[in-house]
Amino acid sequence: MSAVTKKDQPPKRARLDRDLIVEAGLELSGAPGVTTISVRDLGSRLGADPTAIYRHFQSKDALMGALLDELNGRAAASVQTPLERWDERLRELSLATLDLFTRHPAIGAEAMTLTTHGPGELAAIELMLDAFQRCGLDGEELVRHYALLAAHVLSLAAGIARARAENTSDDDGDSWLDTPLLADPRRFPLIAQHSPLLSELQDRDLFLSGVDLIIDSARRTAAA
Repeated sequence: MSAVTKKDQPPKRARLDRDLIVEAGLELSGAPGVTTISVRDLGSRLGADPTAIYRHFQSKDALMGALLDELNGRAAASVQTPLERWDERLRELSLATLDLFTRHPAIGAEAMTLTTHGPGELAAIELMLDAFQRCGLDGEELVRHYALLAAHVLSLAAGIARARAENTSDDDGDSWLDTPLLADPRRFPLIAQHSPLLSELQDRDLFLSGVDLIIDSARRTAAA
């Protein structure tokens, strides 16, 4: 019997590490139609037994936290506006977060319940605090405006990401209301009066309006 040659040997699997698992998780979450990430599916993508993933992450929550932290870090790293233009830096960070969450909805939706305490989250927090300090805020008002912006961006971006992922219709999924409000004008006169305008509301516009309201509040508070 002839000796087995190198080319006859099965290819070696890539050695798993945290970075490789996170990158595969991002690829999986960006695939069309993926609304959740399972360790089984992630293992299949990596060509590894799913239990191997738990050698690097203690739990599914730890894995999702690492994936979410990577998105937060990428959003913070993408901000290129000069430091002195603090308001534009906040807008840029907010939009980057929304765009990343909607491109990876299975991860972005986790922002409603997960706090990572990782380097990506810390980079985003530091950026927001620095921006509001450059606006002229300090102490309680600085922290309050950071918290307002973080809560708005993370909760609404997560909600939009989940809605986009669950949208199975042919529309672009940008409408704030999934269907028009049909209300009896005798009982709900204001809804009936404003129904056309309510139907025109768009997720992204409302998201940016909220960011701008918080920025305007910070500017007014600093000037007071």
